[in-house]
Amino acid sequence: MLTMLLILLGLGVLAYLAALLRVVIPQRAVPKPEAVLLGGVTNFFDTLGISSFATSTAWVKFRNLLPDRLIPSTLLVGHTGPAIMQAIIFLVLLGGNVDPVLLVGCILGVLAGAVLGASLVSRAAVWLVQAMVALGLVIAATIFLLINLHLMPGAGTASSLPLPLLLGAIAANFGFGVLVNFGIGNFAPTLIMFSLMGMDPRYAFPVMAGSAGIAGAGASIRHIQIGEVDLRVVTGIILGGIPAVLVAAFLVKNMDVVMLRWLVIAVVYYAAVVMARSAWAGFKQR
Repeated sequence: MLTMLLILLGLGVLAYLAALLRVVIPQRAVPKPEAVLLGGVTNFFDTLGISSFATSTAWVKFRNLLPDRLIPSTLLVGHTGPAIMQAIIFLVLLGGNVDPVLLVGCILGVLAGAVLGASLVSRAAVWLVQAMVALGLVIAATIFLLINLHLMPGAGTASSLPLPLLLGAIAANFGFGVLVNFGIGNFAPTLIMFSLMGMDPRYAFPVMAGSAGIAGAGASIRHIQIGEVDLRVVTGIILGGIPAVLVAAFLVKNMDVVMLRWLVIAVVYYAAVVMARSAWAGFKQR
């Protein structure tokens, strides 16, 4: 099944690249230098467990690099390239240790949710997208806060789940896939869910990374077809993010990220408040 997942991931890579190049080349979308730096920094720490979605959204909002409506779709398409690289690494290193039914089921669940939920962002009102992004930021920052305060549930040692929990995990990952389209990354929710279910948190990484890579490719193709993305930011994030993932994965073994999380918490909460205020203003004017 691991081989099947890697083949599926490879097909996703080809489809993702084909869809992206089909629009990037005719429009001559030159990467924004700031987006290259953003992709490098955020994806480096994403590989270490600090969400690239939350930190990227905070910076994009702070710098006004994108209209609010384009933030979720642009970041999803841009971060999918680095996410695919993470997926290959974690599936090869740890994928063989995870129950194959759980691994494949959860990844396909996220893929289905991401593809079916892609159209929701383009159809949703701007204030609703802003509200969902604000919610995602609050969730991410709160998770970081709980981790730093040692309030996260204790992790187990299991590599598989009994049937009821397995089905629940697959259903939950479908929901995570839908939320990915609104800028809410699946890493932190998946890690918490598996920890609560008694699994070894290390085994969440093949599921999280595999889901992000495969589902991200599927959802990204839809967003590219819809056209609600900033291609200069997308290409910048990809260009900076992929080398950063390789550096983080192969050169960094045990880095203390607690202090970095405190900084991220402050920045992300600030961005969430700003986004929520914009959503409230838009809601009142609808």
